[in-house]
Amino acid sequence: MEAEKFLQEIAQAVRQCTKCGLSNSRKNAVPGDGPADARIMMIGEGPGFHENEQGLPFVGQAGKFLNELLQAGGFRREDVFITNVVKCRPPGNREPLPDELSACQGYLDRQIEAINPLVIVTLGRFSMARYFENAKISVIHGQPVWRDSRLIVPMYHPAAGLHQPNLKPVIMSDFARLPEMIQMVQQAPKKEPPTGDPQENSTQLSLF
Repeated sequence: MEAEKFLQEIAQAVRQCTKCGLSNSRKNAVPGDGPADARIMMIGEGPGFHENEQGLPFVGQAGKFLNELLQAGGFRREDVFITNVVKCRPPGNREPLPDELSACQGYLDRQIEAINPLVIVTLGRFSMARYFENAKISVIHGQPVWRDSRLIVPMYHPAAGLHQPNLKPVIMSDFARLPEMIQMVQQAPKKEPPTGDPQENSTQLSLF
């Protein structure tokens, strides 16, 4: 499959990447994991300790919670492509720096192009900012929006539910709505790619 080969080439480039300082401290780069024909692509922030050890995304406690969320929504993890906006662990799990985000942007762009998912779920504010500049996740979480003929769903990062237990029911509720969102995308008429400012070409969906 051409898309699968393309993803493998991107992954190899990520593992050899030295575009930013994170390459000096990483143990393993974490390109992402999942099928080339995934309907859903999930984009988190960056690898943590366990991800850096194993070279796979979301394998720590936040990953376990993500697996529970997917299962509760009727999805299998192996059917979803999961990656991050930065592919190497920021030291001490600090936030990614602008130059690190910029260095990895091309890899993420190419992954999205290869997979061409129906739905992109952003997990946390750094991946959310790619599509919703200056937005607050506390305001827009769980609210799907059309962007460039694709449904973008901003959600809290699973780690937020572990650090702030009051957010856990909110995160679970947002994930529970994913099957209906997928169904709506599949039934929606084919949209032409918009032109001009992507902020002006977004369309809020009222699902519930």
